Amino acid sequence: CSQIYCHGELLHQVQMAKLYPDDKQFVDMPLSTTPDQVLQNFKELAEAHNHSIPWQQLQVFVQEHFQAVGQELEPWIPGDWKDSPRFLQKISDTKLRAWAGQLHRLWKKLGKKMKPEVLSHPERFSLIYSAHPFIVPGGRFVEFYYWDSYWVMEGLLLSEMAEMVKGMLQNFLDLVKTYGHVPNGGRVYYLQRSQPPLLTLMMDLYVTHTNDTTFLQENIETLALELDFWTQNRSVSVRLEGESYVLNRYYVPYGGPRPESYSKDSELADALPEGEREALWAELKAGAESGWDFSSRWLVGGPNPDLLSSIRTSKLVPVDLNAFLCQAEDLMSKFYSRLGNESQATKYRTSRAQRLAALNAVLWDEEKGAWFDFDLENSKKNREFYPSNLTPLWAGCFSDPVVTDKALKYLEDSQILTYQYGIPTSLRETGQQWDFPNAWAPLQDFVIRGLAKSPSPRTQEVAFQLAQNWIRTNFDVYSQKSAMYEKYDISNGGQPGCGGEYEVQEGFGWTNGVALMLLDRYGDRLSSGTQLAFLEPPCLAAALLPNFLLLSLLPQ
Repeated sequence: CSQIYCHGELLHQVQMAKLYPDDKQFVDMPLSTTPDQVLQNFKELAEAHNHSIPWQQLQVFVQEHFQAVGQELEPWIPGDWKDSPRFLQKISDTKLRAWAGQLHRLWKKLGKKMKPEVLSHPERFSLIYSAHPFIVPGGRFVEFYYWDSYWVMEGLLLSEMAEMVKGMLQNFLDLVKTYGHVPNGGRVYYLQRSQPPLLTLMMDLYVTHTNDTTFLQENIETLALELDFWTQNRSVSVRLEGESYVLNRYYVPYGGPRPESYSKDSELADALPEGEREALWAELKAGAESGWDFSSRWLVGGPNPDLLSSIRTSKLVPVDLNAFLCQAEDLMSKFYSRLGNESQATKYRTSRAQRLAALNAVLWDEEKGAWFDFDLENSKKNREFYPSNLTPLWAGCFSDPVVTDKALKYLEDSQILTYQYGIPTSLRETGQQWDFPNAWAPLQDFVIRGLAKSPSPRTQEVAFQLAQNWIRTNFDVYSQKSAMYEKYDISNGGQPGCGGEYEVQEGFGWTNGVALMLLDRYGDRLSSGTQLAFLEPPCLAAALLPNFLLLSLLPQ
C-alpha cells in the first residue's frame, strides 16, 4: 500500500498538522510528480527539521508536491441519459412528479469519469482506476462506494440507464478480479476493508431489468470469488446449546489509523495504553466496513457504551451482514440453475439453508419478533432497536411468512411508528451519525420493502405510510434547501442530518435512489401535501394517528 496515502511519516506529519479541516482532503490529492521524488524531498525536509517540520513549511511542501482534489476526474453525462423516463408518468402528484424529474437530472451532476492519466500513472493517485464512468454519492465523496451503489443502481434503472449500471457493475467485478474483494470505496486507502456485500444483488437487479444472461455467464465466477472473500476472511463460529453455527462478522485485521480520518483516530487512541491502540484502530476499520461508521450498535457491551473508544465491531455478529449473505447465496443458487450448473446451484442452496438455520438459532428472538446482533464475548443478543434488526425481511431470508406481521408488532412495541418523519437509526443519542436522531435512506428501504412482503393489508398499509413519511421529509427539505442529503434529522420536523466525523453532505446518491424507488412503487398514492391526500377511506382514521393505533381496523 502507498507510503504516502496509506501509512508512513509523510502521512502522519501532514494529517497531525491538520493542514485541512477534513483529513480526507489530503489523501484525495493527486501527486505532482513521482512518489519516489515526493518521498525523497520529504525525507530531506524532515531531516533538516529533526522530523518536526513547521506548519507553514509543511503547507508549502504539500502545495508544491500535490494537486487539488478532483483533478483526476472529469464530469460525465451518461450516454443513455434521457430527458423524461417512463416511470415519471406513474406519479400522480404533480409536485412530486416535478421533483422526481429534478432527482433524475441529478445523475448528470453526480456522474464522473476518470482521466487517462489515472491509468497511465496510477502511482500518482489515491484513486483506483476504473475503466467505466460511475455515479458518486456527492459532497466530500468524489469516488464511488460499494454499498451506496446498490441504491444508486435502483434509481439509475428507473431512469432507464442500464448501460451506466452495467459499467458500474463491471468496475466492481474488475476490482474483485484484481484484489479478491470490493473495497469500501474507490481509493487505495480503502483496500484493507470492504463494505456490506451487495454485488450479487446488483447483478440480479441488472439481469432482471435487461435479461443480459451473457453478462451473468461471463461474470458468475467473479461473483463466487467475492463471496469466498467473506467466507474465508469474515467467518466466525458460534456455539449455542451444544450446536455450532458459522456466521459472518465485519473484521479488519489491520491496525493503524484510517488515512482519511487519521488525526481523529490518532487522538482517540491517545487515551489508551500503547498496547491497545492497534486493536482500537482495527475495530474502527471494521466499523467502517459495516457501513455504519459509527453507531452505538458497535459500542454496546464496551467499557463506556457512549464513547467511540469502546468500539468492538468485530465482537458482534450482525443481522444485516448475514441477511445480505443469505440473500446472495439464494441468488447464486438461482443464477447457477439458470446457467445449467446444478452442482454449484446445490452448493449455494445448501449454504443458504445452513445460514437460515443459524439466523434462526442465534439471531432470531421469537418473543420480540425480530432478529438481533449477537455479542460473541458475552454470548447474548443486543436487543436495542436498529432498523437492521429487520433486514432478513428485506433480503427474503426467512421461511415463515408470519414473521412480517411479528415485525410490525415489534415496531409498534418499540414505538418506532410514532416517528412521523422517518425511521430512526437507533433510539440512543451518542453524537455518532448512525444513531438517533438521524435517519438514512437504505434503512427506510429495509423496513418498508420488508413489511411490504407481508400478505396482510394492514402491514402493507404501514409500509406505504412509512414511505409517505420519508418522501415528505425528503421533499420538504428539498423544497427549502434545493438539495438532497445523505441523512436526515427526524427529531424536529425533518432537517439535514448531524453528528459523526464530518458535516452532512449534499448529493446524494443513495438518498436519490431510494426516493425514486418509492415514488415508482407508490407513485399513484404518495402526496406532497398533507398525508391524508391519497389515502383510501378505511385508512383515513388510521392516518390521523402517527402511531397507527387504529390500523387494527384495517382488514387482516
